Amino acid sequence: MLSAHSLALIDKEVIKYPAEQKQSAVMSALRIAQIERGWLSKECIEYVATYLEMPAIAVYEVATFYNMYELAPVGRNKVTLCTNLPCQLQGADAIAAHMQAKLGIGFGETTADGRYTLKEGECMGACGHGPLCLHNNHKMHDHLTAESVDKLLDDMK
Repeated sequence: MLSAHSLALIDKEVIKYPAEQKQSAVMSALRIAQIERGWLSKECIEYVATYLEMPAIAVYEVATFYNMYELAPVGRNKVTLCTNLPCQLQGADAIAAHMQAKLGIGFGETTADGRYTLKEGECMGACGHGPLCLHNNHKMHDHLTAESVDKLLDDMK
């Protein structure tokens, strides 16, 4: 289900822990699987569980607890906007309205072309740099304005 490349990356994570604790690499394994597959299907979660020799329910618990894991398909560009109070005080509500209008979708929705998914996010730990968003869980964009959002979304095309 996962490529040899992804399995090799998971193996690099597994060796960071004692042999009897390989399940400690579950978060990294899920991240690697999601990068390859785009999201975590039930079959993918079960595959990771088998690979790490742990119960599938334990892997599912991790995948459903953390908001960076997707259990359903998302667009090629997942944009997660922080809407916690510090970002709200810095204009996140206006940025959210601008993003929704520009993309024609609300939070939790994907554009018809599958290019963008817009998510609402919890605090991302950069409160002094708001409003901000994460692109595909890996790239943070801060001090967002309507103009910088337009450029960001256009650059993602």
